[in-house]
Amino acid sequence: MPLRVAVQMDHISTINMAGDSAFALMLEAQKRGHTLYHYTPDRLAMNADTVTARLEPVEVRDDPDDYFTLGEAIRTDLGDIDVVLMRQDPPFDLSYIAATHMLEKIHPKTLVVNDPASVRNAPEKLFVTEFTDLMPPTLITRDRSEIDAFRAEHGEIVMKPLFGHGGAAVFRITNDDLNYGSLYDFFAATFREPWVIQKFLPNIKHGDKRILLVDGEFAGAVNRVPAKGDLRSNMVRGGAPKESDLTDREREICARLGPALRERGLLLVGIDVIDGWLTEINVTAPTGIRAVAKLGGEDIAALVWDTIEAKCAG
Repeated sequence: MPLRVAVQMDHISTINMAGDSAFALMLEAQKRGHTLYHYTPDRLAMNADTVTARLEPVEVRDDPDDYFTLGEAIRTDLGDIDVVLMRQDPPFDLSYIAATHMLEKIHPKTLVVNDPASVRNAPEKLFVTEFTDLMPPTLITRDRSEIDAFRAEHGEIVMKPLFGHGGAAVFRITNDDLNYGSLYDFFAATFREPWVIQKFLPNIKHGDKRILLVDGEFAGAVNRVPAKGDLRSNMVRGGAPKESDLTDREREICARLGPALRERGLLLVGIDVIDGWLTEINVTAPTGIRAVAKLGGEDIAALVWDTIEAKCAG
């Protein structure tokens, strides 16, 4: 049965369609005959228990020179929509949190993917701490003495903001790094929340594996290798995608996470694994669908829509 699908995203004119997972999901939805609408989070409105947005009908094409057409915006009750894909990129800030509260009003009558309450309650770098035995040594704090003690114990460390995204403000601190004090001051002046301090994993040079799970099951993986001279493997920072199979350790990680993801309604999730250590569980707008497909892997967009359609039919 055709579905009415609204995609809450950064404006479609601003995306990199060649690598954007939301765009891949839109292409697959359109291919299946579903009706697509586009809107940005600033168009949400809530009056009592009614949540509306000004939706634009949208057609998409896999053509970098002409990849979308938008129709006229119409104020629409999102309770009359079958599926909302919450796909705007972080930062995970108060605006993002407000959007989850609004969408929670319509879910699950309107299926919101991912479950907005779980998106709010499972931020990428905190949710992962429920699986500490799968993680490298990790400290969450902004207290200098705690960081000093952690550094003394583990040697080289990585510092990054708790609600950072896309590899921004990720720093490696060596044992004798003279920039450590200045970097601490910079973080203290820039970020009010605690920070993530992790033991540095030297094998990051061989890649940071993005593993995608659909409804708690392994769906595909891509190994992202950092550009020469860079610590960060994010593809938006120049990381090169490489075909990859799962190791036994990575299959164990997926099996451990699966039940928790299904329980929380986190239908599409991307986890990051470095040298067998789980570092993040990405639930906001995980990427990698198009990279996996280009490397000959599973059609993850199709798996996602198989799951959504089954949930809507049930």
